[in-house]
Amino acid sequence: MDTLTNPQGQLKDQERPSTAEDQLDLATAGEVHAGCGVENGQKGATAEAERPMCTKTIPVLWGCFLLWNLYISSSQTIYPGIKARITQRALDYGVQAGMKMIEQMLKEKKLPDLSGSESLEFLKVDYVNYNFSNIKISAFSFPNTSLAFVPGVGIKVLTNHGTANISTDWGFESPLFQDTGGADLFLSGVYFTGIIILTRNDFGHPTVKLQDCYAQLSHAHVSFSGELSVLYNSFAEPMEKPILKNLNEMLCPIIASEVKELNANLSTLEVLTKIDNYTLLDYSLISSPEITESYLDLNLKGVFYPLENLTDPLFSPVPLVLPERSNSMLYIGITEYFFKSASFAHFTAGAFNVTLSTKEISNHFVQNSQGLGNVLSRIAEIYILSQPFMVSIMATEPPMINLQPGNFTLDIPASIMMLTQPKNSTVETIVSMDFVASTSVGLVILGQRLVCSLSLNRFRLALPESNRSNIEVLRFENILSSILHFGILPLANAKLQQGFPLPNPHKISFVNSDIEVLEGFLLISTDLKYETSSKQQPSFHGWEGLNLISGQWRGKSAP
Repeated sequence: MDTLTNPQGQLKDQERPSTAEDQLDLATAGEVHAGCGVENGQKGATAEAERPMCTKTIPVLWGCFLLWNLYISSSQTIYPGIKARITQRALDYGVQAGMKMIEQMLKEKKLPDLSGSESLEFLKVDYVNYNFSNIKISAFSFPNTSLAFVPGVGIKVLTNHGTANISTDWGFESPLFQDTGGADLFLSGVYFTGIIILTRNDFGHPTVKLQDCYAQLSHAHVSFSGELSVLYNSFAEPMEKPILKNLNEMLCPIIASEVKELNANLSTLEVLTKIDNYTLLDYSLISSPEITESYLDLNLKGVFYPLENLTDPLFSPVPLVLPERSNSMLYIGITEYFFKSASFAHFTAGAFNVTLSTKEISNHFVQNSQGLGNVLSRIAEIYILSQPFMVSIMATEPPMINLQPGNFTLDIPASIMMLTQPKNSTVETIVSMDFVASTSVGLVILGQRLVCSLSLNRFRLALPESNRSNIEVLRFENILSSILHFGILPLANAKLQQGFPLPNPHKISFVNSDIEVLEGFLLISTDLKYETSSKQQPSFHGWEGLNLISGQWRGKSAP
């Protein structure tokens, strides 16, 4: 498999002034500068008069050169095929879902051991070495937690008045005694603030950084258990202060370690998914998230590739501006470019070419009085068929996508051949002609996938108007329309039922979803729901619902 070129790398290479025209502009500017130096070397009033003119010429040339480069740079801007917008409502829900995720994670998380040494003057003990191990958080509460967008920076996390219950094993050692046992640690006044910085790496994976981390625990209370618990609890209070100090020093490093682990998982995220036996879909980030006071935008490449050719299509995406809305948690804009690339990739891979025998046609036609019997009887009116009968349909161009407000249409230019094969003979063509089928596209979200279905609007043979009155042509137009309506479209819709996977984080489902067709793009508005009952193990390795692939994808069946 060819390696995908980094979009940012492409942009930098394109912006570098390395073309012949750029070099010529630089050389010309250099010659003018050198010419002014030579000509102005002459003495007298003439040289003095020419010097200001040369001085003005150089900035003008360089100004034109810079403007040209700015034009070239702006013309090569990469736009997304998919734009996902996360609103403040999503952040507010994220606090609730995040608490559930953290609770599940912390139950399985083992905190670092805590050890130290303290003198107990009231017992006249010079030192007591202590060690707390097998530290686990059994319960916690963060009642005042908020997430907020910081424009151009990231997401601010703030929590205060938190509490936590921790169970632990302990061991004491001193000149007078040593012992082991269990203890419970109650923490209160938990305060944390920090800013989550969201970026992308060179491979289009999301990355997370923690900035301005500050964490503090106000109080810690230790309660020992065991035969000598009364004794140990009597000098627990002097130990609480150093424990609190050590914990406060550990909190931000622990959180930073979790962020590092998260990034390690995110870096393994495969942003290519195999859609079917013909195409791959690229969901990589083309830029770092755009953050305002009200929302966060993720710009995804959103392009299909044929399995054997990971080259961008010749056409390019156009700017996508989502409407200013905030009633839903998530908005996903899917551009015409996304669907055009799907059409082009499937056409290039030969996905729109199909040959059906009489038996296969029968399996896919609607079995009613208007179905196969009528169609074949019409054919029999023109040709007496005693040999096996086949229909071959081939797209002559990529199907044409058109998204207008409230209307999603797909025009399919194709050719159709009716074939027969007499016994002990080669295949013969009964008739061959070109046609264009115009279809409407229905849309629905099922699970985490966008599912499309086609319905035939009109069908026309690609013939000159002068020939369209021919009775035989009109008969075939009706026959082919029936074949498409009763046979080909049901077959296509069966394939389309697997749908296009939508990008969404682990264990998050779409609820209250709505789809609108706007000028040049689809807009999906949806709320989110965290699924705690999911059978999948907690992980950040991929997008839920996508068949994320590694290098071993060739030959695998479609999801």
